[in-house]
Amino acid sequence: MKRLLAALMALLPCTSLAQEAALLIADSVRIEGEDQLIAEGNVEVFQGDTRLTASAITFDDQANRLSITGPVRIEDGEDMLLLADGAELDRDLQDGILRGARLVLDQQLQLAAVQLDRAGGRYTQLAKVAASSCQICNGGPPIWQIRASRVIHDELERQVYFENAQFRVLNVPVLWLPRLRFPDPTLERASGFLVPSVRSNSEVGTGLKLPYFLRLGDHADITLTPFVTRETRTLEWRYRQAFTRGWISLEGALSDDDIKPDEWRGYLFGSGFFYLNRGYTLDFDVEATTDDTYLLDYGYSSKDRLDSEVEISRTQADEYFGAGIIHYQTLRDDEANSTQPTIIGDIIYDRRIAPTRIGGILRFGMSAHSHYRYSDTDIVGRDVSRANAELDWQRRWTGPAGLRFGLLTRLNVDWFNIQQDSESDPNAFTYQPAIAAELRWPLARQGATGVTHLLEPVVLLAWSETLGTTIPNEESTRIEFDEGNLFALSRYPAPDRRDEGLRASAGLTWSRTDATSGLTSKLGFGRLYRESSVDSFSISSGLAGRQSDWLIGGQVLSENGLAFTTRTLFDDGFDVTKSESRLGWDGDRLTLAATHVLLPRDDDEDRDEAISEVSLEGGYDLSRHWTASVDWRYDVSSASTARAGGELTYENECIAMTLSASRRYTSTDELDPSTEFDFLIELRGFGGRRSETDRSRSCTY
Repeated sequence: MKRLLAALMALLPCTSLAQEAALLIADSVRIEGEDQLIAEGNVEVFQGDTRLTASAITFDDQANRLSITGPVRIEDGEDMLLLADGAELDRDLQDGILRGARLVLDQQLQLAAVQLDRAGGRYTQLAKVAASSCQICNGGPPIWQIRASRVIHDELERQVYFENAQFRVLNVPVLWLPRLRFPDPTLERASGFLVPSVRSNSEVGTGLKLPYFLRLGDHADITLTPFVTRETRTLEWRYRQAFTRGWISLEGALSDDDIKPDEWRGYLFGSGFFYLNRGYTLDFDVEATTDDTYLLDYGYSSKDRLDSEVEISRTQADEYFGAGIIHYQTLRDDEANSTQPTIIGDIIYDRRIAPTRIGGILRFGMSAHSHYRYSDTDIVGRDVSRANAELDWQRRWTGPAGLRFGLLTRLNVDWFNIQQDSESDPNAFTYQPAIAAELRWPLARQGATGVTHLLEPVVLLAWSETLGTTIPNEESTRIEFDEGNLFALSRYPAPDRRDEGLRASAGLTWSRTDATSGLTSKLGFGRLYRESSVDSFSISSGLAGRQSDWLIGGQVLSENGLAFTTRTLFDDGFDVTKSESRLGWDGDRLTLAATHVLLPRDDDEDRDEAISEVSLEGGYDLSRHWTASVDWRYDVSSASTARAGGELTYENECIAMTLSASRRYTSTDELDPSTEFDFLIELRGFGGRRSETDRSRSCTY
C-alpha cells in the first residue's frame, strides 16, 4: 500500500516530488487493491515535454506499466504527436505498444499503422504503415502515399526508415523499393538526395537533375547535381561552410558538351564574409567562366561582365577605411579583355571632425586608384594610377523666417601616372580650389485632416577652377544627372574630371504626406546654369552646353502596395532626352513591377542607336493553390521581344509543382536564341520546406 501511495504522489501535482516526476489530472482517481491506481475522465499526464490525454489510465505498480484507454493522444514537444485507440506504456511514457496508432511529425508527415511500438524513448516502430502529408477527406485516397510493411523512426537521429516501400499516386502504385530512408520534417540538414527536376533547353537538351546533398559536419556541406543529356555531360556543385567569424559559399559547374566538343566548359561563382580584429571586415566574391556564352547556354546567369573582388574595410562613426582589388572579365562581343581595364585596385580613407572654434564639419579624405590593361598597344592599352587628397569644410546656419544658409569650401590635390599613352605626360598634377554657397527655404503646412505639405526651393552658387596638366578621360565616361548630384560640386563620378567655372543650380521640391491614408507623394525639378559653355559632357548626359536639360523626378508611395518612381530629362522644347520610370504594385493577390527606360543615341557612350525598353514582372494568385507569374522584356526601338518567360505553380500541404518556360531572343555570332523548360515536383513532409498555411487544404474547404 505504501508503494502505491508513493506512485500516486509521483503522479499528483501537489508536491515538489510530483514536479520532478509526473503530473496527473483526472475527473476521478481511485486505488484498487494494493497495486493499482485508476484515473478516469478527461485524463491528462505531463512528464517533461511529453503530454498524454486519454479516457482512462490504469497504473499497475507491480508491472510498472500504464494501461491506457483511448482515444489516446501523446504530444512529445512540438515535433511529434501520437494518436491511438489504446496503449500499454511504461511509467515514463517512453516504451510500450500503441494499437491503431497514427504518428504525426512536425505537424506534416502522418504515419498510420496497425500497431506502434516505442523503445528506449528513441525508436518508434510501426507495422503495416501508410505514410503521407496530404489531407484525406471523405475516405478518398491521398494525392501521394508510401505503403510499407514496417517503418522505424529514430527520434535522436531524426531519420525515418521504410522496409518494403511502395510509392503510390492517387492509390496507384508507381514505384517499389525494398529499403528507403528519409529525414523527418524536423531535420534541416541531412545527407541524401534532394528534390529532382526535369530541365529542357534548346541548346543543351532535355535531362533530369538529381542533386545529392552531403553534410560535412555541423558547419559545412556540399551539393552535387549531375545533369546528363544527349548534348551535355554536366556536374553542378555548391559548397558552403560557416565559421566562427564568417562564412563562404561557392558554386559552379563543369561541362563536356557538343556545343564546343573539343574543350571543357564551366563557371565558378562564390562569395564570403569575415569579421576581423579591431572592427575590420573582409568581403570577397568570385565570378569566372571558361567562355563568353557558357552562362547563357545553360541559363546560369545573364551577366555580360563578371567581377571578382577582395575588400577589407572598417566603418566607424567619423572614419572609414577601405582597400580592395577587382578583376573584370567581359563577355560582350564588342569588347576585349585585353583593352578593357581588367585589374583595378582602390584604397580609400575618409575622416571627419567637428571643430569647436569654427563650427561645422571638417572632412579629410585620401584615395589611391590604379587600373591595368593587358594590352601594350598605345592609347587603347593605357594604364592609369592616381592618388587624390581632399580637404573640405562646410557649415549651415538658420536665419530669419526659417531660411537655411550653407557654406562649403574644398581643396583637391591629384597626382596621375599614365603609361602607354604617347599623347599624355607620364606624370601629371592637378589642383582645384572650390567654394559654394547654398540657400534653402523649407515651407511646411499641416492641414486639419492630417495632410502635411512641404515645399522647399533651393539655390546653390558654386565656383571652382582646375589647375595643372590636362589628363585623358579614363573613369568619367558615363555620367548620370539626377536628384543626387543636382546640388553637388561636381557631377563626374571620378576625380579625373571635375566641374569648373562659375555655375548655379536651382530647383524646387514638394512633398505631401497623408497620415490618414498613408499616401506619400514627392515631386522635384531643377536645372544647372553655367557662366560659360562646357563640351566635356556627352549629349545624352543632359549636362552639355551653358545650361543643362530640365530634371524632373517624382515618387508616389501608398500603404496598400502602390509604388511609382520616375526621373526624366527634357530640353527647352519639352522633348524627352532621357527617361526612366518604374511602377510597382504589391497587393493581396497581385504583384506587379513595370519599368520603362529611354536612352538616346550617343557616340560618346558607344551607343550607336537609341534604346527604349519595357520590362514587366508580375505574379497573380489564381486560386488558393495556383499561382502564375510572367517575366517579359520588350525592345521598343527594334519592335522585338528580348526575353519572355512564365511560371505556373500548384501548392498545397503535401506537394508543390512548378512548370516554367522562358525564351531568350538575343543572338550574336556565337550565341543563338534559346528556349528553356523546367518542371519541379516537391513532396512536403520529408525535410523539405513547409507549405504556407493558407495553401493547405481542409476537408471543409
